[in-house]
Amino acid sequence: MTDDSSPRVRLRPEVAALTAYRQGGPAPADAYKLSSNENPFEPIAAIRDAIAASSINRYPDGAAVAVRERLAQRHGVTLGEVHVGAGSVAILQQIMLAVASAGDEVVFAWRSFEAYPGLVAVSGATAVRVPLTATAEHDLDAMAGAVTSATKIVIVCSPNNPTGTAVSAGAFTAFMQRVPAHVLVVLDEAYAEFVTDPAAVDGAAQLGRYPNLLVLRTFSKAYGLAGLRFGYVIGAEWILDALRAVAIPLSVIEPAQRAAIAALDNEAILLERVARLARLRDQVRLALLDRGWRVPEAQGNFLWLATGEHTAAVAEIFLAGGIVTRPLGQDGVRVSIGESQAVDKLLRAAEEVVRTLPTAVPRPGLD
Repeated sequence: MTDDSSPRVRLRPEVAALTAYRQGGPAPADAYKLSSNENPFEPIAAIRDAIAASSINRYPDGAAVAVRERLAQRHGVTLGEVHVGAGSVAILQQIMLAVASAGDEVVFAWRSFEAYPGLVAVSGATAVRVPLTATAEHDLDAMAGAVTSATKIVIVCSPNNPTGTAVSAGAFTAFMQRVPAHVLVVLDEAYAEFVTDPAAVDGAAQLGRYPNLLVLRTFSKAYGLAGLRFGYVIGAEWILDALRAVAIPLSVIEPAQRAAIAALDNEAILLERVARLARLRDQVRLALLDRGWRVPEAQGNFLWLATGEHTAAVAEIFLAGGIVTRPLGQDGVRVSIGESQAVDKLLRAAEEVVRTLPTAVPRPGLD
């Protein structure tokens, strides 16, 4: 036992003030877990076989050459221009450690991915949060305007988690023209495969245009490998070399590498599943609009309900109706698109919110 009166280890104050990242809650019996943006489909046989073939008594290939070669070929870049990590969030942490430190600033939209503020704080830098527009989109003009001499990194999340809105290619080009060439821009595209809007920015099409751009993607969502943690980033080799220098060695395990290759080998099957989820996403959004909700046009595998100060109460109503959502502060509730069998419960719960807590419902045409 520790004597509470004894001197305590001194933590970094910015870390001591942090709240740990909170995973989406588990689902009780007879409820659907729509809180973590997971792919509801079980792994295909080829992926299961690839995992089973792993030699887990041996260390993985620390350079992940085989899967990086596949990704480099896919995107028309060199091997050195591809880096992999234990999920895209691990790569984000490497970016922060390699580029930002005390006295620096990192600019991102807010609300956006919940891990961004913590990653910035751990690096010692200062987070500069730029509010979303009234339509829950990135305000790229304001973000470019927030860049100062202290800015080291700007993060653009498209589709934005949790609001689902995508940045257009034209807006992104105009934004990049305003950002100084010495400032690193990270285009976080964790949900890129779910995008159906032809006007949305495609990071793959931006490769080679901007030396200060990194394009970040993951196999967790579209490819259903969330439990194996495999993400990758594409960009200038000298920048990625810095990420490799700060990465935890051997953190991308062999089962993840083998599964990623199997996913690429069977991509047509997996992307057909993605298309089904995107269609279901659009159907659920239209159904919510018909029930009086205002829901941003979604391009990920989730929907955003801006319920404000009523967020906790709304999440409880959904839970009582058999749907586990992701309440985010006093901003709103994110609902993943999961099993098609969950739709009826989701819509009934949404109707219950309208009936019992109408002031919590973001209505069309209202601020």
